Amino acid sequence: MSAEGARRRDVTVADVAKAAQVSKAQAARALGNYGAVSDDVRERVLAAAEALSYRPNELARSMNTGKSHTIGVVVGDIENPHFGLATRGITDTAKKAGYNVILVNTDEDREAEVDAVRVLLDKRVDGLIVAPASSVDTGHLQEVHRSGRPMVFIDRTAGDMPVETMAVDMARISREATRYLLDAGHRRIAFISTLRTDAPYTPGMTLESSQIADRIEGMREAFLESGLAFPEDLVRLNAGDEDSIRSITREVLRGPDRATAVVASDGLIALSVVEAVQELGLSIPADVSFLMYDDFAWTRLTTPPLTVIAQPVYNMGVAAAKALIRQMEGLPPAAPAQFTATLVRRGSVGPCPATTGKPGREQLAGKPA
Repeated sequence: MSAEGARRRDVTVADVAKAAQVSKAQAARALGNYGAVSDDVRERVLAAAEALSYRPNELARSMNTGKSHTIGVVVGDIENPHFGLATRGITDTAKKAGYNVILVNTDEDREAEVDAVRVLLDKRVDGLIVAPASSVDTGHLQEVHRSGRPMVFIDRTAGDMPVETMAVDMARISREATRYLLDAGHRRIAFISTLRTDAPYTPGMTLESSQIADRIEGMREAFLESGLAFPEDLVRLNAGDEDSIRSITREVLRGPDRATAVVASDGLIALSVVEAVQELGLSIPADVSFLMYDDFAWTRLTTPPLTVIAQPVYNMGVAAAKALIRQMEGLPPAAPAQFTATLVRRGSVGPCPATTGKPGREQLAGKPA
């Protein structure tokens, strides 16, 4: 067979063996770098493989060796820079260790996550890194854990599953950020999240995301420690797209009992919140203070620069990949990784308008959108 003809379809070991004029078994040993084979045969096989543009069948190789040298990564929203940065940490680390990465986006949908995990296991990935869409409904992840397949969680927990998890203490940093707003005189503090729920937030309701549950609990604890009532009516979930985020923002910023500070749970929400504030003719921080989770370059370029909760997201991705690789290579786990989020104070948080003697813009905020 000519090299030209072989390229019309996938080149096989048999094609390489024929071109090198050796047996199929000799070609397989030379290509797989195992068993006894002479230097002359190896050189002929490798030269033929290069001439034919031979590529090994990774599935067949994984079936023979039990290893695919591939990691499956399942995240909720690759459009969110938070997950983009974490994934970069994972892929950089995996590549250095000789592993490829298959990334699957679930749009924070539990059923999509179930399918993603099944597909990745069918592709025989050596291990999984998952940001669980649900910290409550985790049967599919428990099944993976029971099977012994290496797995690491990133960003969120999945109930009380004993799986290595790379995440920050959300409740602690949420308490600190809320106390910062309370010290500035704010009592009506809104929290806006994309988390999907069947009903509006009510105290004690089960939340699918451990991260969001911890953030809300941290806010509640800060209010309680200050002897103040937590503004439960300003916890707004289901902010799924730009329109819903802007609509929710307008709702919490209108009326006589409006929010005087807004906390956005991620960068995508933050952009739409800032737009809605501008559309209402309000000014940050003179009329409403603003704080968001995650620190990106654009948050320093706004006027004023935005106060953020910075998380070591890239390092979390690196740690997740290292922990998984240790599992896959049969090594004992390293000491538990500790990640600390930091409140970065910039110009978007100011005194509550009511505490400055300034009436704010309640009337303006009360205008219909």
